[in-house]
Amino acid sequence: MEPQSNTAQSISADEIALYDRQIRLWGVKAQEKLRSANILLITFKALANEVAKNLVLAGIGTLTIVDHETVKEEDLGAQFFVTEEHIGQNRAQAAASSIHAMNPRVQLRIDTDDIHTKQPDFFAQFDVIIATELDFAMYTTINAACRIANRPFYAAGLHGFYGFVFADLISHDFVIERSKSNVPSATQETPTRSIVNITTKKENEKVIEMVTKRETYSPLILANTSPLPEDFTRLPRKRRQVTPLLTCLRALWEFQKLSGGCMPTFSRQDLELFTKLARDGHQELKLDISTLDSEFLRTFLQNLGSELSPVAAVVGGKLAQDVINVLSVREQPIQNLLLFDGEKSIAPIYPLHPFFPPEVENAMPAIHPAANPIPLNGDLTMQQPIIPPSGASV
Repeated sequence: MEPQSNTAQSISADEIALYDRQIRLWGVKAQEKLRSANILLITFKALANEVAKNLVLAGIGTLTIVDHETVKEEDLGAQFFVTEEHIGQNRAQAAASSIHAMNPRVQLRIDTDDIHTKQPDFFAQFDVIIATELDFAMYTTINAACRIANRPFYAAGLHGFYGFVFADLISHDFVIERSKSNVPSATQETPTRSIVNITTKKENEKVIEMVTKRETYSPLILANTSPLPEDFTRLPRKRRQVTPLLTCLRALWEFQKLSGGCMPTFSRQDLELFTKLARDGHQELKLDISTLDSEFLRTFLQNLGSELSPVAAVVGGKLAQDVINVLSVREQPIQNLLLFDGEKSIAPIYPLHPFFPPEVENAMPAIHPAANPIPLNGDLTMQQPIIPPSGASV
């Protein structure tokens, strides 16, 4: 399929009035980009409920929900779009009228096919793909299809008090605004993030820098076996701060690979295998084995597959906000695995990549701001990157 056009259409006066509060936050141009966005959301359970709510209220253009499952009694606890009268109906179809009522301007499409039956070219028509509550094999299959189509991909899931969001945006440029600094900026900020352009403007007599940064990403299949950056493992104190949730999530995915996508049961065989996978993975990450105690392992296993509304709200809110930031090309996106521990109320982000090249900021030329600030109403789109020529003095 041909990819959908990303050309943002001008929004109407009625839409400006409707989205007034958020336009004040991120601007009309960002709202226009949201308005033209076509989002795919896979598996409509509690987490996807929160994501859909936030994206629809934000004013995206089109939301397509793919879910072939029916509403069951256990869905009623944390999923606010369905009630007892929907039991037996398709989950996405049952929620459609309530989703549409939140914002009739958003085009809503329901697909009741099993996501496993979709061909790789299916994903090319969307601007962002969000896969929730799938097994590791399906996450990586969809991730690969998204990479072929050059489409941003998110994987996310809940396990009771715990949740995760993984992002593979392939290569993503975004713009931040900051006060002009007299210190030159290094072009390579981290192994995955670089500065590609700096322009300036005047705003209330202050000089503001418009900094375009680029983040590069790894697919889930590689990130899942990648080491932690040295910043997390160099010191004993830092190693102890790494949540064992990272180890347990990896152990779960490894267990699913060995068991055809199944979750661990409380059989002796499953418990022994999961514990071994977790302990081996913890040591591979160079973490202190004392931070992976039996109590956390037991709690994680007891939470598998369950849904809690407060956790869904937090994780779904973070995921939806990141999608909005990516579409509007604003703010630093998730790089690349966010983990949420509801018991400790923490949400660390770990950048997981197959290798970490040595820091090169001292070997690369710095980027200097433009000598002459651009007026606030100036045309920023035609500005060229302010990068000194090779060998120039900086």
